[in-house]
Amino acid sequence: MSSDLTPSSPSAAEGVEAVSVLADELRRRMYGFIRRAHRPVTREEAAADAGISVKLAAFHLDKLVAAGLLRAGYDSPGGEPRVGRRPKVYEPAGTDIRISIPERRPDVLAEILVDAVLGQEPGEDARTAALRTARQRGEELGAATRARRRPGRLGPERSVSLSEAVLEEHGFEPDRRAPTELRLLNCPFHPLAARSPELVCGINHAFLGGFLTGLRTAGIEAVLAPRPGRCCVELRAAAGGNGTPGPPGSCAKEPGARNPEERKPD
Repeated sequence: MSSDLTPSSPSAAEGVEAVSVLADELRRRMYGFIRRAHRPVTREEAAADAGISVKLAAFHLDKLVAAGLLRAGYDSPGGEPRVGRRPKVYEPAGTDIRISIPERRPDVLAEILVDAVLGQEPGEDARTAALRTARQRGEELGAATRARRRPGRLGPERSVSLSEAVLEEHGFEPDRRAPTELRLLNCPFHPLAARSPELVCGINHAFLGGFLTGLRTAGIEAVLAPRPGRCCVELRAAAGGNGTPGPPGSCAKEPGARNPEERKPD
């Protein structure tokens, strides 16, 4: 499984840029023409369909490439051999463009649930498989972040700083209220969390706990702290305040709050 939250989708900022590029009617027409062609399209073909000059078509096509909507290369149209220099051609980039404000990531939750079903172990119920898979997914993201950033030893404050930067990229809208306290103002899994808070909040909690484990943080933990209008998880100083990491999967519980990872009585 990929270590990123949305490996095939651009960020929200990139999505906004892509949509702004498509606000131009001519570009929308050219983009639609290339998508319907199901093969690489030359500048000349795009220009002829749009009824504009090749030079103007090249300008708009390159704007679509820069926005991540098309990719460009050099090939012979239709795969037919051609003498001389091969023309520049364009085809869809193969990415999904979605915009949600605040940011939502239902595809991440879907991937976790699908992988949980496919990887369910003997004697394991579906919910346990989902929580285990979510933690593994979080650990992969944390480990990939550590390999990319190479932060060295992470104390509590640096752990929060690095977590804040990564979770901001993935739509959690972190709000740092103290050096070792990070509230998450947005739930990327809403409104699905509203339909099944026990399951979805449990998955979110397991994912973020796994992320901290993979990142090899020290002195902070993922804590269930459900409040209306925000993510159900916060990052806080670890219980005991000794600045040492707890065992993998450890987490504190909000006083008086029910832990979504606890089973309901039969």
